[in-house]
Amino acid sequence: MDEMRPSSGAAAHLGLASIFPPGLQAIYGESRRLYPDQANPLQVTAIVKYWLGGPDPLDYISMYRNVGCPGQDIPEHWHYVSLGLSDLYGDNRVHDLLVTHGFGFELTFRLKREAGETAPPTWPAELMQGLARYVFQSENTFCSGDHISWHSPLDNSESRIQHMLLTEDPQMLPVQTPFGHVSFLQIVGVCTEELQAAQQWNGQGILDLLRGVHIAGGPWLITDMRRGETIFDIDPHMQQERVDKGIETDGSNLSGVSAKCAWDDLSRPPEDEDDSRSICIGSQPRRLSDKDTEQIREALRKGLEINSKSVLPPISSQRHSHDRPQQSVGHFQTQQISRSRKNSLESESSAAIVPHELVRTRQLESVHLKFNQESGTLLPLCLRGRLLHGRHFTYKSINGDTAITFVSTGVEGAFATEEHPYAAHGPWLQILLTEEFVEQMLADIQDLSTREVSKLPKEYSWPDKKLKISVLPDTVFDSPLQ
Repeated sequence: MDEMRPSSGAAAHLGLASIFPPGLQAIYGESRRLYPDQANPLQVTAIVKYWLGGPDPLDYISMYRNVGCPGQDIPEHWHYVSLGLSDLYGDNRVHDLLVTHGFGFELTFRLKREAGETAPPTWPAELMQGLARYVFQSENTFCSGDHISWHSPLDNSESRIQHMLLTEDPQMLPVQTPFGHVSFLQIVGVCTEELQAAQQWNGQGILDLLRGVHIAGGPWLITDMRRGETIFDIDPHMQQERVDKGIETDGSNLSGVSAKCAWDDLSRPPEDEDDSRSICIGSQPRRLSDKDTEQIREALRKGLEINSKSVLPPISSQRHSHDRPQQSVGHFQTQQISRSRKNSLESESSAAIVPHELVRTRQLESVHLKFNQESGTLLPLCLRGRLLHGRHFTYKSINGDTAITFVSTGVEGAFATEEHPYAAHGPWLQILLTEEFVEQMLADIQDLSTREVSKLPKEYSWPDKKLKISVLPDTVFDSPLQ
């Protein structure tokens, strides 16, 4: 539970900084640089601190009134700044000093001030707490360009602003605290069509388009919850052409999603006791081993390395904490992990499975892939934005340890090959597709690109390739028997 109150920042401003932890001083110092006349801002503060067992990781969210910049047509707005994702105290009460000094960033948010509004709305504070809970629970960090699927108006109204992108705050400069470097990532509210464009291309490209449209955010990317038009409504041809050209030139930065998906091996009967398909009636499917999980995690990390040859790391690979991939969170989320202190793709019981060395890689003759509608609509992105650019794309099941990785012929380190394009390692299926087959598939699944609700199920089949894809209702995946 949170409460709103004036901050005690005035004490530091008056020369009593010694009573404040050093990390807190650094954040307050950068805020005071921008707002010297608001040394005592309103704050939303957790009544019971996270380190005392409270539910909210952020100790405070400070709220400032920003006058904007009339000369640049930047409107007056409310500026929210979090305190708590970085290490404020340096004494192990929140962040394990043996592992990390906090997550290295704080969140900010800019909300357009409505006429006559004298106090900042507090709903952005709960939004920021929700994102902070995700970071603390998953131990995945954010970086500029990330997109966040929220699937609900950010302020619980009827607004079209239902998702988020992240970028560097245009005014808050990174600070160096005694406990490490801290940057400021700004939340930018976007419409569904803008999120989808970011998924198909990349977050930075869409952010650049938003900066160029005043009512969509402008140079400082100020969120207006009353915005009723997307950037594609405002300028349909130019904006879409820029996105299409970006996808064609750059491909997509999205290398994987958590999804409702499953796969069947059609080349042998289901009663085969060695079956490790995702659908397994009467017993539990085999789970991913630690090493398989690590390889999928590494594969997703490598998704943004667009200037080098795409590589699936060997199963025994070690993680590289410096990689900074894109991620998306919410109801449908990417599991590209940047700096993680635990294996968020790993099942809690994965340590009790069959040893990795005993799980052999199997070549399959024929496979059936199953996706829900939201996952299915990403297949054109997977094929056009990833595989045609020599990359890979992974669907990781949210209902278990099943994983489906599509790879192109240019991806190294895959256990699927041109000779054996369908291969499984436990519940992890890899599918290697040639460029010619990808083009054929794109022509056959054009209707999935519309993202409009359509009658399900949908079936797509390529008998000569022994591949079948079904797009099914969510209820199929929610059933224990699938």
